[in-house]
Amino acid sequence: MRAVMFILKSLVGLFAAIGFLVLVALIGVALLVSRAEPLKVARPEIPESAVLTLDLAQGVVEVRPDNPLARASLGEVVVMRESLEALKAAGRDPRVKGLIARVGRGPLGIAQAQELRDAIKRFRDRGKFAVAFAESFGEGGDGTRHYYLASAFDRIWLQPSGDLDLTGLLLESPFLRAALDKVGIEPQLGQREEFKGVMNMLTDTRLPEPQRRNLQRLVDSWLGQIASGVAEARGLDAAAVKALIDRGPYDAEGALDAGLADRLGYRDQADEAVLAEAGEAAEFFALADYERAREAPEPDGPAVALIYGLGPVQLAESENDPAFGRLVMGADTVARAISDALDDPEVEAMVFRIDSPGGSYVASDVIWRQMQRARDESIPVIVSMGGLAASGGYFVAAPAHKIVAQPGTVTGSIGVVAGKLVLSGLWDKLGITWDGVQAGGNAGIWSPNRSFSEDGWARLERRLDGTYGDFTAKVAVGRGLALEDVLKVAKGQVWTGEDAAERGLVDELGGLDRAVALAAEAVGAAPDTLRVKRFPKERDPVQAFLEDALGSALESPGLGALARGLGRLAEALAPLLETSERLREDPRTRTLMAPDLRPARP
Repeated sequence: MRAVMFILKSLVGLFAAIGFLVLVALIGVALLVSRAEPLKVARPEIPESAVLTLDLAQGVVEVRPDNPLARASLGEVVVMRESLEALKAAGRDPRVKGLIARVGRGPLGIAQAQELRDAIKRFRDRGKFAVAFAESFGEGGDGTRHYYLASAFDRIWLQPSGDLDLTGLLLESPFLRAALDKVGIEPQLGQREEFKGVMNMLTDTRLPEPQRRNLQRLVDSWLGQIASGVAEARGLDAAAVKALIDRGPYDAEGALDAGLADRLGYRDQADEAVLAEAGEAAEFFALADYERAREAPEPDGPAVALIYGLGPVQLAESENDPAFGRLVMGADTVARAISDALDDPEVEAMVFRIDSPGGSYVASDVIWRQMQRARDESIPVIVSMGGLAASGGYFVAAPAHKIVAQPGTVTGSIGVVAGKLVLSGLWDKLGITWDGVQAGGNAGIWSPNRSFSEDGWARLERRLDGTYGDFTAKVAVGRGLALEDVLKVAKGQVWTGEDAAERGLVDELGGLDRAVALAAEAVGAAPDTLRVKRFPKERDPVQAFLEDALGSALESPGLGALARGLGRLAEALAPLLETSERLREDPRTRTLMAPDLRPARP
């Protein structure tokens, strides 16, 4: 095992070194360019007659990475808040005639699809047209989710050779218990309560029945939302849409015959039709360019702090990994951001955007304390949940005055898990022995080389009880619920935002726009007059310069391609490095962690 760990650590070190050297080289290039001539920053003018373009092929992110290499590696990714703001402004802009979006592939969560669907519908309500084009729904992406998004558009074009994989939803995960038994690894894990399934892949050979029921309810809720949304958009009955889903997938002709697509054709044909609809002088213009180019009036109303909590919760600074773009909700960073916002005399309310599976109980509690301070000081705090705000991600949201989630957001998972993997059986099989000395009766309690003693296990059980009691009590106080009502919806159960709203865990359904509107309402202002201030505050000028120099605004396709190539290499190695991290990490960092609900890929 040490040899394996040495190889894994060597790989990590090698790629970290490569990333560092490449980053240094890129910075050097940027500095040389800056000395030779002014940086060419793309800021095109908005055409007098424009059709906006949007490409979902690279997926959707909440915010751009801080690190310039990670930022460039994302390519033309859709940034949620920037896209929402651009669509809102474009809806009021007479120069913008409509929108064409490329859909059908790229990572896309249900809650992300819902947030974009809402923005597209508001855009259309302003009298603009919106057209969705897909080469195929399902080749390189989840066809059901992408079609759900596409259904919000006026028309759907599908390439004649494409497919419509409108087939429903599947969640599945491997169960490793039999494999662990074979190699001599014993999971010694405790949980509160029966639905907390984050570690069952290690302790069971199949999905335990309580979790099966809970996850079945989750996918049923999602499918109901998708069927209702598609039915409303396509003028169909929800039951008919569910029947269509059961009969999927479809080829292009079948999708047209079923009334699920409007036109069959290639992208150039869709473009030609869109420009004809927009008028003779219309030009295509990227939505991201529109957001950069538009001149937004400076609001003069109250200031609202916008704080992001993205990724697993850890006792650390928040980070975007230079090579992997890995998000971490660092308790140090987020707690300091909330504290700084509280200390800012201009800030009258906060919007806390959360997209997190949870993680460390202690780290979550650090953030919870600052949220509670805001509540105690009567500063309105509105939580906006992204695709996932569960376990520790829900813990940090509990003190908010209002919690807003999309119907498809995964939330709840109010439960606790802790323990360790005992490797002594593996060492026996390999003929490896461990020996040493210790001072202190429980110095080896977290050692993977020995089982929990009777006293050690009793301590773990008491810790689980205490953490679960603290979690449920804080939810009860924060949400204004009776403890017995919280206990009914806790037990580790995960809920969609729609189901959570019915149980008092969520106050309203909607996205970031709705959260900002609630913040405006709390301070007696119109949403468009709010001055949104990001916390943490802006970086220093040198850091900002390097970010701008190496980001997407720099006209340097070579640097972008290099960064994207490194990003793809890093993504391929991510499972190996994640396994390495999991073996080395302190198990307490995952006490408040939701189960991995990544959908099965086609």
